Amino acid sequence: MANTEAAVHSTLQELVRLQADARALKLPSARRIRGRQTGLRQSRQRGRGMTFAEVRQYQPGDDIRSIDWRVTARRQSPHTKLYEEERERPVLLIADLGPTLFFASTGAYKQVRCAQITALLAWLTLMAGDQVGGLIFNNQELKVMRPARRKKSLLRLLDTLAKQQYQQDSPPSSSLTGGPDLNTALAEARRVAHTGSRIFVISDFMTMTPETTSLMGALARHNNVSAFRIMDPLEKQLPRSGRFAVAGPDGPVWFDASNPGFQRAWQAKVADHEQQLAECFRTSGVQAATIMTEDNPVEALRLHLGSGGRIG
Repeated sequence: MANTEAAVHSTLQELVRLQADARALKLPSARRIRGRQTGLRQSRQRGRGMTFAEVRQYQPGDDIRSIDWRVTARRQSPHTKLYEEERERPVLLIADLGPTLFFASTGAYKQVRCAQITALLAWLTLMAGDQVGGLIFNNQELKVMRPARRKKSLLRLLDTLAKQQYQQDSPPSSSLTGGPDLNTALAEARRVAHTGSRIFVISDFMTMTPETTSLMGALARHNNVSAFRIMDPLEKQLPRSGRFAVAGPDGPVWFDASNPGFQRAWQAKVADHEQQLAECFRTSGVQAATIMTEDNPVEALRLHLGSGGRIG
């Protein structure tokens, strides 16, 4: 992996520039609804909006301007048109910038991909006319930004993403334990999220525990929750040979990839984690997609988002 600053840490300026990439994810034909309090999410309430819903018999209090005269004439009784009222929906982005994401064997560090995916989702949300907020954490602090439909709020979210990434001159410290982790953020999200929110969890899920499943399940019961898992190829398959060093709390730890016993132990550990994670997503009812450190984040999102770059 090229040892460049951009591959290790994303600056605020780089995250702001992703606005252009987010705009490219939207199709020109995507419906744009104008209005101060208008979004791209359909509520179950009926009212005068942009999308026709149904025709039903006229009831006292209905707007007479909505009477469908053709149906009224055919059925010999007043009938009125109903419309889906489109309203904005809060989108909450949970971004994991913990110590395990300060790593990559190729492409960019996992924390960079996490910041980029989070920023792209934030820009797409604002462009869709929805509220965007976030919970961003490393093992030192957890920042909570409640959903808002203002560019100023989005920029504050991006600034937090930039500042909470570790840098080469200040890598994660093994002495920092007991700080915020994924479960802390998920528990806080239950308090922050409004029922019916769209929630994205962007993490490598390396620190998941049995509690993670119950926390994600509790979120998913009242919200639409998706997960983007950030992963490095080395976490799937070790090289067949060679000696390598991995950073540890007491310094680098060397391993010999050509050792059959080490390979078997590694694969068993990987298989166990994959099984636990798959069970977590299945049990909690959370849809998940994997983005690799070697992937282009824009193209990766294009594969997983709906048509026109919509995230609903």
